[in-house]
Amino acid sequence: MHTTLGFVLILLAAAVVVSALFRALHLPSMLGYLLVGIVVSPHAFSWIPDSENTRHLAEFGVVFMMFSIGLEFSLAKLKAIRTMVFGFGGAQVAVSVVVVMALAWAVGLPWAAGLALGGALAMSSTAIVSKMLAERLELQSQHGRQMIAVLLFQDLAVVPLLILIPTLAAGSANMWADLGWASAKAAVVLFLLLFVGQKLMRPWFSMVAGHKSSELFMLNVLLITLGLAYLTDQAGLSLALGAFLAGMLISETEFRYQVEDDIKPFRDVLLGLFFVTIGMLLDLHAVWAHFGWVVGVLIALVLFKTVLVWGLGRAFGNESPVAMRSALGLAQGGEFGFVLLAQAGSLNLVMGATLQIVLAAVVLSMMIAPIVIQYTDAITRRLCGGEWAGRAKELQDIAVKSFGADAHLIICGYGRSGQSLARLLESENIPYMALDVDPTRVKSAAAAGESVVYGDAARREVLKAAGLKRARALVITFANLPAAMKILAVVQELRPDLPVVVRTLDDTDLDALKQAGAAEVVPEVLEGSLMLASHALLLLGVPLTRVLKKLRGVREQRYGLLRGFFRGATDEEAELSETAQPRLLSVLVTEQAAAAGQTLAKTGVLELGVEVIAVRRRNIRGLDPQPDTQVIAGDVLVLRGIPENLAAAEMRLLQG
Repeated sequence: MHTTLGFVLILLAAAVVVSALFRALHLPSMLGYLLVGIVVSPHAFSWIPDSENTRHLAEFGVVFMMFSIGLEFSLAKLKAIRTMVFGFGGAQVAVSVVVVMALAWAVGLPWAAGLALGGALAMSSTAIVSKMLAERLELQSQHGRQMIAVLLFQDLAVVPLLILIPTLAAGSANMWADLGWASAKAAVVLFLLLFVGQKLMRPWFSMVAGHKSSELFMLNVLLITLGLAYLTDQAGLSLALGAFLAGMLISETEFRYQVEDDIKPFRDVLLGLFFVTIGMLLDLHAVWAHFGWVVGVLIALVLFKTVLVWGLGRAFGNESPVAMRSALGLAQGGEFGFVLLAQAGSLNLVMGATLQIVLAAVVLSMMIAPIVIQYTDAITRRLCGGEWAGRAKELQDIAVKSFGADAHLIICGYGRSGQSLARLLESENIPYMALDVDPTRVKSAAAAGESVVYGDAARREVLKAAGLKRARALVITFANLPAAMKILAVVQELRPDLPVVVRTLDDTDLDALKQAGAAEVVPEVLEGSLMLASHALLLLGVPLTRVLKKLRGVREQRYGLLRGFFRGATDEEAELSETAQPRLLSVLVTEQAAAAGQTLAKTGVLELGVEVIAVRRRNIRGLDPQPDTQVIAGDVLVLRGIPENLAAAEMRLLQG
């Protein structure tokens, strides 16, 4: 099947199957694409020939990857962490390149080849590291921010390397003059695009967006991306540099997020094809023939980068555990390493067995990276004696802060939502304990006298230290499903009767969160739409009382815990005293409880003027319990009523 359509069908079929398999195994799909390339390559089953057309198409994957990096490149963000980026990140790349160049010279390779190999091996995987940090809630931790800073510098360092390597490969007698000319051209192009282009980009995008055509907007994005890539390529630089600059220019406009969403399908598909072509470069026969070298380079790569990053971390004033976490997270090869290796191979700077050995070592290092990062805590505890002391101090700080707190609310996440909630709690004199993993935010808030401490709420010992056993409720204020599920799992194990309210972006994950034990899920999209609707109705002349009634109706229908709570100012309940207002109470039915094994009607609680609004059961949720619903040990009954009736109902459920 040696037609273009045949190639595409083979790639699509293999990519779909392998990508689905790797996602099911919670491994990066990038590794699946590499495996597809290995299988379909001329070195294996020869389903796809290694042609120029295939490689040219794959280059667009690099173009869109560099464009995405440019979109994330913010001058303001870079300025805020410039010391970490250019100091820590620059030192890591520079030392890596120099050491690899020295080793290449020692084994007889040209220094230009050593530079290409050094640049390739200095890279780490932005895709793997950022994904793992996000899943582990460590993006705002000290080591997480350091790793992101180093990755940012690595991404930026690719741009000059993509310019430098082709000039070195040309090998002309006037190499330094050629390098100077290339640098001058790069400076002129950068000036024209960044300063002149920045003034033109915003009005141009505003004009295009004014037509309100998604098709026209998408065509414009492709034109800007590919057009600037073409201009830099014609200037003797690289396609990737132009795409990077296009992303930078658009990142300074208000259209950045729309562009990012529009470009993502093209980026992911073409980037997948790029990794397939990288896999096609890998000759398994050559790798097997030099397997000892592959293992040796793999071990040397991981150990060298671990020791280097750890040493630089200590030199920059980090504690040993923080430096070790950063080192383990950055010990693998990266996507841009493949870009540089592919360029060096096409220019004949690195060829034959050397290219195969290095490619195989980088691929294997990326395959083991998720496992290494997953067990970073255990490895750090074993290697760094001070880790236990640091953890103990963190838990001690939390325990001291929560000491004496009883019937308090635990706030997981102290961002804008968490801080707004804390203000309301303070106005009602309700005690709370907030946990957050951003040390800067925690330090500022604690200095202002607020009850917030540094701690990862997904960790069992942190929640225990925060007084989970004594808490009255828990609120998860950040919209992160994996983190929320971890917290809910800990709460279900330690305090299954504790009501938990979870914030989420929309109701997509409502069922999963409810089944995990959430008492209520608050979607931002719903609340935002209600506010939009209320303002629109008021502007259209609808009376305020009617608007509030509509909002009450929607909320009562959507939120089970709030049913019956919304009343108008003239309703009779407004005249009741505060002590007569309905309350919520969660009751855990133990094996010894009188209600275990009985129906709700037979327990007698319904006769006490109490409403059972929910039954929370592990993996089963009952939002509308009926009188014939059977109560089993381990159930959590959510009751609503006035305090006196709730106390009587709790006694009836537990003692009969």
